[in-house]
Amino acid sequence: MSLVDAALRECDATVVTIFVNALQFGSEEDLAAYPRTLQSDCRLLEQRGVDVVFAPTDEEIYRPGHETYVELGETARPMEGLFRPGHFRGVATIVLKLLHLIPADVAYFGRKDYQQALVVRQMVADLDLPVKICCCPIIRDPDGLAVSSRNIHLGPEERERALSLSQALDLAQAMVAGGRRDASEIQRAVEAHIRAVGKVRPQYVALVREGSVEPVHRVEGPTVLALAAVFGKTRLIDNGVLR
Repeated sequence: MSLVDAALRECDATVVTIFVNALQFGSEEDLAAYPRTLQSDCRLLEQRGVDVVFAPTDEEIYRPGHETYVELGETARPMEGLFRPGHFRGVATIVLKLLHLIPADVAYFGRKDYQQALVVRQMVADLDLPVKICCCPIIRDPDGLAVSSRNIHLGPEERERALSLSQALDLAQAMVAGGRRDASEIQRAVEAHIRAVGKVRPQYVALVREGSVEPVHRVEGPTVLALAAVFGKTRLIDNGVLR
């Protein structure tokens, strides 16, 4: 809804697409359990005054015989690309299709999916699509947990442990503010903090140059700390900029 509000403020007309894209889920991922709340979504969008809701079926998007996909490069390979093979191929393919179906002037994405926004921007630039990509800030609950569709699957104890992600971002920022610059030292401290809560599987702790997926060895300019971890059966990601 924060993306919708940004579009309503800045554009003359707003179209919202709602589509759970099977192409971006791996064989062992949570496609079947992914939240689908179309009726309540539409009520919220109607209350906001959205002009159009586009909620196609799988068959309408991927017709029989579909065999064309977007091939991606280096931006899609590390981080999420390592743990979710094929994910960004699915993301880029559906975004390209939607931008052809609804030729918008501006498309809004969330900062929480940091690498996804980079992939989409790269695709738009490389394929000369006439659309501006806007990346909106992460929305957090009062306790710091980044808002995500998957949070609904967290039990009370898992949700408490999941706070270790935003706490780890705060820890890293405090280290940088205190003069620490070595990326590997920050990575070790962050991963140790996440592991300390127990019953969690950290997947990656990455420090990369802002606006890219290029790893940094020292924090000497705006640096993104990107995190992914599994709490129970729920995989969460988060990120923040260290300054």
